[in-house]
Formats: sequence, structure tokens, C-alpha cells
Amino acid sequence: MTTPVRVRYQTIEVGHKDIHLCTLRDNQQFSDTKGIAQELGICSASWPMFGVVWPSSQVLAHYMLDYDIAGKRILEVGCGIALSSILLNQRHADITATDYHPKVEYFLDRNTLLNNNKEIAFERVDWADEHSNLGLFDLIIGSDLLYEDQHVMMLAGFIERHAKPQCKVILVDPGRGRKNKLNTKMAEFGFTHHEVKPENTAYLEQPFKGHILKFSRGLPSGLPQ
Repeated sequence: MTTPVRVRYQTIEVGHKDIHLCTLRDNQQFSDTKGIAQELGICSASWPMFGVVWPSSQVLAHYMLDYDIAGKRILEVGCGIALSSILLNQRHADITATDYHPKVEYFLDRNTLLNNNKEIAFERVDWADEHSNLGLFDLIIGSDLLYEDQHVMMLAGFIERHAKPQCKVILVDPGRGRKNKLNTKMAEFGFTHHEVKPENTAYLEQPFKGHILKFSRGLPSGLPQ
């Protein structure tokens, strides 16, 4: 246990863009002196998970590098260190980042300044909250979100509450065994789905075993980009 936590600075290359990040030094860090995380049900073991760069988040960021964002209001769910939100912010997207962890906003603001970008809209949200004021979005993105079976219904419900009638959803799943359950639940909300393997993940240290999950509703093509 370390109080305060130790951090590291790194630059993540996403195509032709350099994203500068302050992250936790590793996933062994922990600091909850006021008990805020504990009150939210975040234990010491899961506390640092938000603060490091995971392979799935890099896959999502690379996918968003050339994604068509024109005219779209975009929501990142469970953003963690928010690599994709920072990248999209550099692309001048209308991006809102969300997470449940109480320290995410601090690191998001710090990293936005590191990249000399405009402030990113952020809301700390609980997927179970049925009265969020976030509004509706054209595109919803996220990575590595399904850690427990109960997350499937919670995530699908959260997406449904914040998806416009015409909406695309892009989620990167590393292969935790719950994507089929999510596909089924999303279908109940009128979403068609398609999944692909990332084309090139040479930027990762290890081969990526997961998939990019694409959902679409109310769009002529029936499938997301």
C-alpha cells in the first residue's frame, strides 16, 4: 500500500498522434485515506485498475484514430485513464468521458493539460443509476468493461438509456467470456451486432485475443463502421 500513490509519465503512440499520459506507476498502487472509494464499494484490489493503460484501451484508441466523428455526440463508458477520450479530444470531437472511480476526473484533467487540449466533459456515473442527466449520444464507446456477469445487464441498460434511437456502439472486449451474453441483451434493445478481430495490434506487447464488438440501431446499413 502506498500513500500517496506513485505515478509514471509515458507517451502512447496512436498512429501519427502522440498521447502524453500521467498514470499510476503500476496496478499495485492504492490510496483511499478518506474512504471515498470504500463507500462506493471499490476495494483496495480493484482501486488501481482505472489508472493504468490496458491493451483493450489501446485497441479502442487505434480504432478511433480515423473513425468518422463528424456531427456525432460521443460517450466513453468506463473510461479509466481515458486514452480514447483524449485522442478524440485532439480530433476536436464532441466527447464526454464517464467512470465510477472517484480519481478518474483528477487524472483526466491532468492528462488533458499534458496534451495542451481543451477540457473534456466528465461525469462520475453508476451504470445502475436510472436518473443520470448525461442525455443521449450518437456513438458510445468503451473497452474491457465486463468483469462480472452482473455487469452485462448493467452496461446494456446504461447504454440503452443514453443511446439515441439511431446509435452506434463500439466496445473492445479482451475475451473475458461475456460478450455473447452482452450481444443477447443488446439485441433485446433493438441493436444488431457484428464483431471483428483488430487488423493490426503490433503496438501491443502481446497478441490480442479479444474482439471489437460493433452494435448498431436505427441506421440504414444495420452495422456500425
